[in-house]
Amino acid sequence: MDEHADGVGVSEPRLDAVADAIDDADSVVALTGAGVSTASGIPSFRGEDGVWDRFDPMAFHRRRLDADPEGFWRDRLDLRDELYGGLDPEPNAAHVALAEMEAAGDLDAVLTQNVDGLHDDAGSDRAVELHGTHRRVRCDDCGDRLPADEAFDRAADGEVPPRCDCGGVYRPDVVLFGEALPDAAMDEAQRLARESDVFLAVGSSLSVDPAAMLPDIATQSDAALAVVNYEETPKDDAAEWVLRADVTEVLPAVESRLSP
Repeated sequence: MDEHADGVGVSEPRLDAVADAIDDADSVVALTGAGVSTASGIPSFRGEDGVWDRFDPMAFHRRRLDADPEGFWRDRLDLRDELYGGLDPEPNAAHVALAEMEAAGDLDAVLTQNVDGLHDDAGSDRAVELHGTHRRVRCDDCGDRLPADEAFDRAADGEVPPRCDCGGVYRPDVVLFGEALPDAAMDEAQRLARESDVFLAVGSSLSVDPAAMLPDIATQSDAALAVVNYEETPKDDAAEWVLRADVTEVLPAVESRLSP
């Protein structure tokens, strides 16, 4: 009898199967995307009514920062206000479930496409931030880093762009359009995917490379893939399990089924 779990739009046997696979695995890795952040109230960039419907992504291209740092920073202030203005996002049940799985030894690492730092807030000790973090800025010349709030406050007060003591321009410590993902983060993510026995792809459209290649790397090394996402993804056909439900319901339901 294929009953749904209480409050979760996924059948009990499917949740049990994912939990059993995690229990049996030597290495489990999760990749998280925007669907995990939106559950904490942070707007999505892509999709219907996404942030890029209201902002030109090319305004935040690496070339724009080089050619017009003042304009880049003025637009970046507006983007930050759109994303976080009046919002103090907190980890949701999906973040917490992953952190608890990690603490219990059931999850090796979280690879995240998100830049909000909520995995750290939830207690994850091994979150590989593929796209950097919005919580810091760094000097484009000497590499000095500052808390992002300090730099954005200076920009809002008229120091546009905010500059380092060395004279260089501070920039958000995230991957801009036109930049590659950090080699160290991507190398670590690929290694973890390759060594995983179970790979959880959670709240990601799995449509943006190179992060979207990570499930392929995992399955090519014989990992079992579980996709948790409301919408279809290009990796569904390769998945052992597709769980089309709310990430804040599925992950706690799986976590609760794991052996103590």
